[in-house]
Amino acid sequence: MVPSNRLRWRLTLLYSLASFVSGIVLLVLVVLVSLTLPTDGPAPRVIEAPRPGPAGVASRLPSDNDGYQRDLLLVPGLALLIMVPVSLGGGWVLAGRMLRPMRTMNERLERISGRNVHERLALQGPRDEFRDLADTIDGLLGRLELALDGHKRFVANAAHELRTPLTVEHALLEEPLIDNGATVESYRANFEQLLAVNRHRGALLESLLTLTGSESARDGGVPFELDAMVEAALAGLGPHELTVAATIRPARIVGDPTLVARLVANLLDNAIHYNAPGGVVEVGVRRMDGYARLIVANTGPVVPPDQVERLFEPFQRMRRVADDGHHGLGLSIVRAIATAHAATIHARPRPGGGLSVEVFFPAAGLVG
Repeated sequence: MVPSNRLRWRLTLLYSLASFVSGIVLLVLVVLVSLTLPTDGPAPRVIEAPRPGPAGVASRLPSDNDGYQRDLLLVPGLALLIMVPVSLGGGWVLAGRMLRPMRTMNERLERISGRNVHERLALQGPRDEFRDLADTIDGLLGRLELALDGHKRFVANAAHELRTPLTVEHALLEEPLIDNGATVESYRANFEQLLAVNRHRGALLESLLTLTGSESARDGGVPFELDAMVEAALAGLGPHELTVAATIRPARIVGDPTLVARLVANLLDNAIHYNAPGGVVEVGVRRMDGYARLIVANTGPVVPPDQVERLFEPFQRMRRVADDGHHGLGLSIVRAIATAHAATIHARPRPGGGLSVEVFFPAAGLVG
């Protein structure tokens, strides 16, 4: 890529113009000074030169003051004309030195791609505007590297999760073909398993679409009652052998009711699924300090504190159970929906086992 010199030419012309204007101002000052000089001096000298003839002819030399005024204007004018090309050359060199850090950053940025996004500009030199710009770009590259790594992990995990049902489907389709004694009942049993695998994969795809839609959501929405939504979610829970302790108080928020309902459902499903037999699920909703606070806590296995953040990453879970209908996307969807609603999440392990998750939504009237 051929570097453009448009900015360098602009700076060169700017420096030259400043130099030329300064020269013009200096020349004007010289003219003004020359005009203040006295013009009436001593009587001009008369020099008579002998000539052949009856009388000599007198000639007058110009006064010294006239010559001084002429030289006073001529010399600065010539100097100003000479300084024009000199200032152009000096401005070109000076502009090049000023723009050298910019060219260095541009060359390094052109070499950075998805394969070497770990590289940085690392501009050296004194702390100035160019150094601040380079540090800002390095920070941006760091954030892009983290996002790219997360994207790669997400794609790899999603491919793995989708490959598993495909392998099972292939085996179920192949089994009756290689079994010469296959009966209608065996075909029927295989088809029922295929339908179950298909439902499992459909649920996974739906979760992936929800996660993507939640991350791309923006400000806006409608006001609704969070307490009523949580009560409806509790009333719709399927059969379980757990004790649910709920403390629901009025709390109004603004957002997408469909996405927030998915957030509540995922928290409840996570608290029920990863619980101890005969355990407890605690649910609370109330307004506090300008926020609508939703808390869902459960009993269950001990969660190491250093593993809490990992649980909110896609396809991460404390224990893996085949065909349990969970893909490790529940809490990652919760975080994506909370981020889309400018909400904050606080998760911490409980001393006796289990997890407590708090979501703080900006209360209605404080969003925007």
